[in-house]
Amino acid sequence: MNATNDIVLRASHVAKTYEEGDLRTKVLIDVNFALKRRETLAIVGASGSGKSTLLHIIGGLDTLTSGEVEVEGQVLSRLSDAERGRVRNRSMGFIYQFHHLLPEFTALENVCMPLLIRGAGIAEAQKQAKALLQRVGLGQRLEHKPSELSGGERQRCAVARALVTRPACVLGDEPTGNLDEDNAAQVYALMLELNHEIGTSFILVTHDRHLAARMDRTLELHNGELRDKA
Repeated sequence: MNATNDIVLRASHVAKTYEEGDLRTKVLIDVNFALKRRETLAIVGASGSGKSTLLHIIGGLDTLTSGEVEVEGQVLSRLSDAERGRVRNRSMGFIYQFHHLLPEFTALENVCMPLLIRGAGIAEAQKQAKALLQRVGLGQRLEHKPSELSGGERQRCAVARALVTRPACVLGDEPTGNLDEDNAAQVYALMLELNHEIGTSFILVTHDRHLAARMDRTLELHNGELRDKA
């Protein structure tokens, strides 16, 4: 595999400025980084530093003011909304601080959803979802709805949903921020295990510097600029 194909995601000169009347707020200034296959990357920074904004931009969920984000060779700003949606479904998974599971559906149905959106048949989607739910320790909870799961179980279900399509990259926005210390450690350990098993890259935005230290690399967002964390 050559060096170019080894890059899953690349941000080049990304800037984001919010404008409201005469007020201009620069949130991101000339952000540059590349994520390799199988790499785990933590992005840390103070509250309000723009970490979530950066994650939304590289996930194609928000627009940038200037620069480019490239996911598996495709520049997101050059794609239509529908094309960006397909890139997200094919190449990316998302995990948030709050699980965002659909309350009316079971754990199995929630994890099946990305595969069904992709066009997989129900039987195949259920087979893959069951296998991954068993892998994350929820094999006995397939028919339980989110309200019937503990906080840690809901987040493990969200991890399974993010990984069921075997995406090139998973973006996590404070993915354990709503969990107690023990459950947070278990979910992080699970993500790292699946990183090694499946080969998916991870970008995790987190306030927890101890957990960030377990990633391959840590970058810090400070005053809109992204830099290596000493």
